Amino acid sequence: MLTPAFDLSQDPDFLTVAIRVPYARVSEFDVYFEGVDFKFYAKPYFLRLTLPGRIVENGSEQGSYDANKGASEVSEGGVEDEDEEFDWEIEQAPYEEVPESSLNLQCHYGFGNLRSGVFQRLQDELSDVIDIKDPDSTPAAERRQKRLAAELAKFDPDHYLADFFEDEAVEQVLKYKPWWIDIHSKMMASLGKSQGQENPAALVSFSEEEKYQLRKFVNKSYLLDKRALHQVYYSLIDILMAYCYETRVTEGEKNVESAWNIRKLSPTLCWFETWTNVHEILVSFGRRVLCYPLYRHFKLVMKAYRDTIKILQLGKSAVLKCLLDVHRIFQENDPAYILNDLYISDYCVWIQKAKSTKLAALAEALKEASLTKAQLGLELEELEAAALLVQEEETASGAGCAGSRPQTPPCSSEAGDAEDSDSSTSCETEGSDSEQGELSGSEPETARSLQGPLLQEHGHLLIDDGGVFRDSAVESSGGGLRKPPASSQAPGGSGPLIEELGERLNLTVQVSGPEEPTAAGASSEQGRGDWQTPSD
Repeated sequence: MLTPAFDLSQDPDFLTVAIRVPYARVSEFDVYFEGVDFKFYAKPYFLRLTLPGRIVENGSEQGSYDANKGASEVSEGGVEDEDEEFDWEIEQAPYEEVPESSLNLQCHYGFGNLRSGVFQRLQDELSDVIDIKDPDSTPAAERRQKRLAAELAKFDPDHYLADFFEDEAVEQVLKYKPWWIDIHSKMMASLGKSQGQENPAALVSFSEEEKYQLRKFVNKSYLLDKRALHQVYYSLIDILMAYCYETRVTEGEKNVESAWNIRKLSPTLCWFETWTNVHEILVSFGRRVLCYPLYRHFKLVMKAYRDTIKILQLGKSAVLKCLLDVHRIFQENDPAYILNDLYISDYCVWIQKAKSTKLAALAEALKEASLTKAQLGLELEELEAAALLVQEEETASGAGCAGSRPQTPPCSSEAGDAEDSDSSTSCETEGSDSEQGELSGSEPETARSLQGPLLQEHGHLLIDDGGVFRDSAVESSGGGLRKPPASSQAPGGSGPLIEELGERLNLTVQVSGPEEPTAAGASSEQGRGDWQTPSD
């Protein structure tokens, strides 16, 4: 027997099951429904559905067949939904001493804490999937202590502050609109017009690939007590927020890091955490966003939080669509597929039977929760305040340096590059009265002073190996003279500049050629003679 592709939809009057059965005989269709059971047979196809509520039989049932599409459509009365109030408070019990004989019992994890002993046979792949060591013998309280310690050790203040001040990439990610944004906007608009009569599930559609995924799941029933059911709903928040973050930072384009991002940001998947309230889920998720992924910004924490509220408000169809995407990401990543076996596959089956009213209540509980930077326990506000103070001091210091520059010697204002700051310092030092005396009385010192900052700033002045003063900017390659390029001349020409420097140095420098000049020296002296700075 083959399981046919099908679509299930409902409006206020009818439950419609559209079944695709190509190459089947129309005369051999057989449909049966009673209570929560629906069965369809058309050789070689067989479909059996267990619905979340009882089918209302009121005589208005009808069926049709589209020969072009090879599809059969059956419409029946609606499904009765059993609404009940769901209390989100965790029951508390007095502490009881645990007998020593029970300390060796294995710890539980997985969907609804129904699994144990899994990692005893998967030790080789353990470190690549989760952070906790030996989960089969680590109780929940110890898991949390180790998780908090690991997050503190991993938190990098420099990385956080870099993303805090240079947030262009983060702002770009925040502008991205994933698929649920438009659907949620349409739902809110339709709710405003029809006073809440619109079914949100009708706005969510599934691709052929997603429908194929659903057909591969095995139908299961889960016996969960109240505490286990709370864990299932709470862990769903945790997983959805990690998925929302991943979808946003990759802008919907999955990559090789997608599986790592989701499982690393979800304490449920990475540490097998258990929860007692919504607020501690937000705190844990916020800490991990600021410790592990590439983009570590508090705005991304709050954006994923609001995205999760929207998905829960859209109902279980939207939640299922997200879970199918997570399942596909993990299935394509080795060894993250283990998390599908422990959590995601069961979630994909369970969510289809979950009560819509409970998901709506969970969305409201999440919406009423709040999160601040101080609650994360990472001293973020203190870090930001200290960084801003340092930034202000650097800004004030830079402004002070800029304001004092006009009073420095002219060479600092004439310099064209930032690397000439050393030249400004040298000019100020050489301008002192004591050093002027040393310069005027010592020819070698004078040569060194001219060969330093002055000639570095105005590259057409230099002293050759023979001690002869040359102006390379005005000497042609053939030994003749040419006009220096405009880019190498100071404003107003080199004459006023030299006069200004000479007046400031208050000294007369005379450079003569060597007693026995070489051929190169002679050619360099031709048409030039000695150079002398004007004196006062």
